Amino acid sequence: MVNNVNALDVASLRAALLGWYDGQARVLAWRVSPSDRRRGVRPDPYRVWVSEVMLQQTTVAAVVGYFARFMDAFATVQDLADAPEAEVMRLWAGLGYYSRARSLHAAAQVIAAAGGQFPETEEGWRALPGIGPYTAAAIAASGWLAFTIHASTTEVRLAAFAASQVSCFVVDTR
Repeated sequence: MVNNVNALDVASLRAALLGWYDGQARVLAWRVSPSDRRRGVRPDPYRVWVSEVMLQQTTVAAVVGYFARFMDAFATVQDLADAPEAEVMRLWAGLGYYSRARSLHAAAQVIAAAGGQFPETEEGWRALPGIGPYTAAAIAASGWLAFTIHASTTEVRLAAFAASQVSCFVVDTR
């Protein structure tokens, strides 16, 4: 919980963070650029989801090539759902934590069986194989979903970032 911050401070911090992000955002295949976002382009839930699962327990640098190869092979959730598990595992090889690939494949089959409709709530994402509260919150933070991110995840991330950028913030961990 962030203390000693009033509504004006929150609005100022939000504007400062978004301004900083617009100037510093890395170009990544699963992201929508700040300029595209301003034009109303929304993130692709499939690409966001795959990237979030790939990024668990590794770095962006390690994921970039894997993500490109994965998207080339499985451009849509239906492509992933229809793929043999052995092919999914072959393209995942080297990323580690192979249960993530099996869960991603199983969840793609659930989504495909629902007509390719991605969940629109946190509970919907969490009902899929391999999706826990952190991953559901990360997908929500991408801007694709409109549901509220749990304060425990958001406040900790925001407070940690703010504390690293501005020395006047106090984090209460009670």
